[in-house]
Amino acid sequence: MLLFGVVFSLFLTALLFLLRVYFVLNSGSNHPPKTRSHVAVLVVAGSGGHTTEIMRLMESLSAAYTPRHYVIADTDKMSEEKIVAFESSKPQSHADVQVQFTINRIPRSREVAQSWSSSVVSTLKALRYSLPLVFRLQPDVVLCNGPGTCLPLCITGLFLRILGIKKVGIVYVESICRVQTLSLTGRILYLVSDYFFVQWSSLRDKYPKAIFLGRIV
Repeated sequence: MLLFGVVFSLFLTALLFLLRVYFVLNSGSNHPPKTRSHVAVLVVAGSGGHTTEIMRLMESLSAAYTPRHYVIADTDKMSEEKIVAFESSKPQSHADVQVQFTINRIPRSREVAQSWSSSVVSTLKALRYSLPLVFRLQPDVVLCNGPGTCLPLCITGLFLRILGIKKVGIVYVESICRVQTLSLTGRILYLVSDYFFVQWSSLRDKYPKAIFLGRIV
């Protein structure tokens, strides 16, 4: 009898958790974002082209998107230089918003040419660092465009929402290089993102959830 009670309790807990996940995933973009004076944004910068594209996106955001928390891989040196240069070029003061930004590092989820089996281990390692970081920063939005580094961060943001701690919006912008197919990161985050942008109409036709506004970077 005791064993039955334990099994039933575990089953009920798992069922409630799955129902909560289903509700979260199906209620994301159905509710328009609230108007806020400040929006804390967590920006995931990859390396090379990913960072160039995400910085172009950042140029179009208003000063209300503050604080800006950049996250880069611990082996990425170039992205930090680009971020510092971009932030240094911005006006130092605004009438209503105090500009703030931080640069944070986590282990890279997957290196170039790394095997898929070892990628699972490295992604779990990155998740271990992402959990306390996102819980501490509690951003309103996670903005990313494809680097593998964004996966554990988006998962943690989704976890905050599932637990009812905070609704963290996930905004994904697929790279301009992706014309006919989504990247691996895109295929995963297509399932959980609140807003999923593509830059080619051919992708919009294949993925009904995708938002096509033309070239945005």
